[in-house]
Amino acid sequence: MSYKLAISSMSLGRCFAGHALNHRLDMAQKYGYQGIELFHEDLAYLAEFLSAEDSTRGPSAAAQMAAAHQIYSMCHDRGLEIICLQPFLHYDGLVDRAEHERHMEKLELWVQLARVLQTDLIQIPANFLPAQFVADDLDLIVADLRKVADFGLAQSPPIRFAYESLCWSTRVDTWEGCWDVVKRVDRPNFGMCLDTFNIAGRIYADPASPTGRMPSAEQVVRESIRRLVAEVDVSKVFYVQVVDAERLQAPLVEGHPFHNADQPARMSWSRNCRLFYGERDLGAYLPVKDIALAFFNGLGYEGWVSLELFNRRMADEGAEVPEELARRGAVSWTKLLRDIKLQSATGYPTAARRIAASL
Repeated sequence: MSYKLAISSMSLGRCFAGHALNHRLDMAQKYGYQGIELFHEDLAYLAEFLSAEDSTRGPSAAAQMAAAHQIYSMCHDRGLEIICLQPFLHYDGLVDRAEHERHMEKLELWVQLARVLQTDLIQIPANFLPAQFVADDLDLIVADLRKVADFGLAQSPPIRFAYESLCWSTRVDTWEGCWDVVKRVDRPNFGMCLDTFNIAGRIYADPASPTGRMPSAEQVVRESIRRLVAEVDVSKVFYVQVVDAERLQAPLVEGHPFHNADQPARMSWSRNCRLFYGERDLGAYLPVKDIALAFFNGLGYEGWVSLELFNRRMADEGAEVPEELARRGAVSWTKLLRDIKLQSATGYPTAARRIAASL
């Protein structure tokens, strides 16, 4: 079997905490990652640093293109691929159709950035704006996403899009909903991202509950996994993400240090409490191994695997933070490979796979 490992640019520290991108990339290289999942926030931060422009609307297109060239060079020098640019936020199903058109204008720039970064993949998370801003109309959501897919097909070379249901998304918050949208969009360049955290975070975990779990969580996960293996066309899985999360000691409700009145509890939990696979000593408790087995052995998935971490540790200052996170991610990947091997006789067909993770 052949494996490649990568990690998301956000997973190794936040730019506003003083963690320079080149240092994070050095740590990715040091710990054996072979690709990164690039967050636009990192690109925009570098663009503002490189530019003398003073704009309240963020960096100009020219400044972003310059930053993209520099990021590509930094990654190339370290032997790191850029597997995708993400996240193209708050696009699908907007009630405000003028805002929809502004997003389409922004997409033109993102496609240019993707070309410079030498990636053909842009990730679109299912919209998680408050409900009054997102239409409860699946036909509109599908039409919007078909529009970006057709725009990507018209490019030379074509651009692909990976749609992802977040466990706090407004209208599409399960893998089943995401898969339904992908089937209805029905374009060769439009697929999905499957994420252990977002799957388990919706059907297994409930950070606002004293138990940390949904009712009948284990049974619901088993049934969901069986459906996933039976229904999903693996050719439409453009990449996967594998991380765990912390079980909180107290429910994430008003009064909890992570509570944010403007965010769903699962979103606040995600921003503060994701962990790498196997970090049980830090409170990890999601059924990540079972879901990962469904990806790799059940579906026979072959492709990039992203270790996409969000955690309060990322905002801490200090040069040691990116190295600590890079090392922890690498250790977690080794644990997952070991555990999957131990569980190879599951009744699922075993497939050779090419895997990487996200920086």
